[in-house]
Amino acid sequence: MARRPQDLLHLLTRAERLSARRVQSVLDEFDCSIEAWRVLDLLSDGEGHHMTALADHAFLPAPSLTKLIDQLVDQNVVFRRVDPADRRRVLVQLTPRGVRRRQLLSRAVVADWGESEPVLAEDEEEHLKTLLDLLAGVLEGNGKVTTARAERAVGRAR
Repeated sequence: MARRPQDLLHLLTRAERLSARRVQSVLDEFDCSIEAWRVLDLLSDGEGHHMTALADHAFLPAPSLTKLIDQLVDQNVVFRRVDPADRRRVLVQLTPRGVRRRQLLSRAVVADWGESEPVLAEDEEEHLKTLLDLLAGVLEGNGKVTTARAERAVGRAR
């Protein structure tokens, strides 16, 4: 880990806030929050997801997610149903209108990012994703990342 974690934290926070601000500027045209966009994105896989998974993906506390899901239900972009595997839990899924809305939002965000010069080459972007995923895994406590494992993940090992 970095000798000065505050440097890494500052860089990560700055990058996250700038990228979120850019995405939010596109979503504002559609009256959509970045949290709603994250929920719609996760649900776009066609699977129903529990509220816990949605809260984690949208980075929202449970009460805020419940309020957001209520709004999305009112807009007819998601619906709730009882989980057949555990009747005490609720699954959230996209409605056909929600599928169309997610596609529209996704196209707009991708188009906005595509209008500027690529910041990273494709291989650099994949490298960054791998490193960030490794960092998140370590910080979550999902196990130690050995040097060999990290080097294999970023393509440095032979």
